[in-house]
Amino acid sequence: MRIAVTGSIATDHLMTFPGRFADQFVADQLHTVSLSFLVDKLDVRRGGVAANIAFGMGQLGTRPILVGAAGSDFDEYRAWLERHGVDTDSVRISETLHTARFVCTTDADHNQIGSFYTGAMSEARLIELKTVADRVGGLDLVSIGADDPEAMLRHTEECRSRSIPFAADFSQQIARMDGDEIRILLDGATYLFSNEYEKGLIETKTGWTDAEILSRVGHRVTTLGARGVRIERAGEETIEVAVPDEERKADPTGVGDAFRAGFLSGLAWGVSLERAAQVGCMLATLVIETVGTQEYQLRRGHFMERFTKAYGDEAAAEVQAKLA
Repeated sequence: MRIAVTGSIATDHLMTFPGRFADQFVADQLHTVSLSFLVDKLDVRRGGVAANIAFGMGQLGTRPILVGAAGSDFDEYRAWLERHGVDTDSVRISETLHTARFVCTTDADHNQIGSFYTGAMSEARLIELKTVADRVGGLDLVSIGADDPEAMLRHTEECRSRSIPFAADFSQQIARMDGDEIRILLDGATYLFSNEYEKGLIETKTGWTDAEILSRVGHRVTTLGARGVRIERAGEETIEVAVPDEERKADPTGVGDAFRAGFLSGLAWGVSLERAAQVGCMLATLVIETVGTQEYQLRRGHFMERFTKAYGDEAAAEVQAKLA
């Protein structure tokens, strides 16, 4: 199964604030916020939602096709992704702009405040999926993640016009999109990904109820943080999957991307939706235990040991056969 992963490619600048953001806000002064947080730590990491997802899929052996735009500073990052099983030949390299930057501060409660500089990502709108499909011999699914908004709209419309199944995954871009854009991006999606907060925001901005959205997408996949994930399809029983026990909480950045990487890999393997969600939850657990979105190591023996403990021998035997 050939899966193209579109979205941002970026460098993450991750900082840690030892206090709580909530303690710094004055309720009647929120309209004039002026704050500076003295942070204890800075980590510069590879990131971007598409690159994070593709990295995780590459670790699981499903050879994803990364589609996005980066700058001339991408060479080292490209080599890293290729070494970890990602096809980067469809990444557009800008002649004038640097690769995008994400700057994020995390507090003691794991709340986050972040900013994103677009950079070369603005050229993702110039990428045609037909060129990608022709190069690899066709596409079975396109994951349309947070990217240049015009690129997201173009990829979605092209998938519809060429009858390519697609997954809608707005994540960070949902804050700047209006209801009309969100309705266009999700209508007809085979999969709609969001977390629980984004789920409510999608319904508020579109004006569509949960039932109406379910009637317009194949599957609605909602991550629930520590409570796992819920998969819904109109007229069918809801699937709920719990998360494995965490060994520690190091950094929540990229956990949602890791879930998507595992879930999409499960789809590529042809396993059930429940099994795919279990793989996603296991990979997400590895990421939350590591600082950075691509710094974890997927040691197959360790992965399967923890997967077996979380989901049982039958589930593990099925995944083991695919992972091998």
